[in-house]
Amino acid sequence: MTARLQDKVALVVGAGSVGPGWGNGRACAAVFAAEGARVFAADISAEALDPTLQLVRAAGDTVEGHLADVTDSASVEQLVTACLDRFGAIDVLVNVVGGSRRGGAAELTEEEWARQLDLNLTSVYRTCHAVIPSMIENGGGAIVNIASTSGTRWTGSAQVAYASSKAGVISFSRVTAVQYAPDRIRVNTVVPGQLHTPMVEARLAGQRSGGDVEALIAQRRSRVPLPYEGDGRDTAHAALFLASDEARFVTGTEIVVDGGMTARCD
Repeated sequence: MTARLQDKVALVVGAGSVGPGWGNGRACAAVFAAEGARVFAADISAEALDPTLQLVRAAGDTVEGHLADVTDSASVEQLVTACLDRFGAIDVLVNVVGGSRRGGAAELTEEEWARQLDLNLTSVYRTCHAVIPSMIENGGGAIVNIASTSGTRWTGSAQVAYASSKAGVISFSRVTAVQYAPDRIRVNTVVPGQLHTPMVEARLAGQRSGGDVEALIAQRRSRVPLPYEGDGRDTAHAALFLASDEARFVTGTEIVVDGGMTARCD
């Protein structure tokens, strides 16, 4: 049986992880490579990226690493050029980079608000701005942007800039999908819910439960109808479908990966 991304080039932006386990970016890199893609994996941190590269290579799959800062346009342009120089094309772009900061409109400073939008939303614009011309020249491609259920509803804490930026990712993806559909470029969004990724231990517990990881995990589990946790591999498999030819007639839409959380009324 042919692998679902056989011989395609996939640029995964945000392929590192803040700790051991299945973050969304690490999982996307590993799953895409396992399905035959030649993965160009990017992250701002070598410490976060190197374990991803080791994991993919240990499985015998193809991956190249590159350090890049998605908040810097020149760095993004260099990333895309490096990928094209190495593999000759970009068939799939996956935007995973993101991070939250707690606070509402009265608490966040204007600088914090601007940084959140830059990291979570403008970064998606930057990579698409750099990649889409090559996709047009190559006859098409697939872009998968990773948003969050925080962009569609309240998910337990005030993080207004993160929520606004992730809602923006969804709208950006829809508009971009319609504009570039004639060029055979599909653009879709995966909307993960409260998955157990390394971010829970590394960052969120300190922000939301005074460092009590178990309390935060229990709180997050209580919102999810399914009786088990999801992780980054669930995000990656949704992204895999959207990137593959199986989704050839799917564009401008979202797949929610949240165990049923957003279907609940409470």
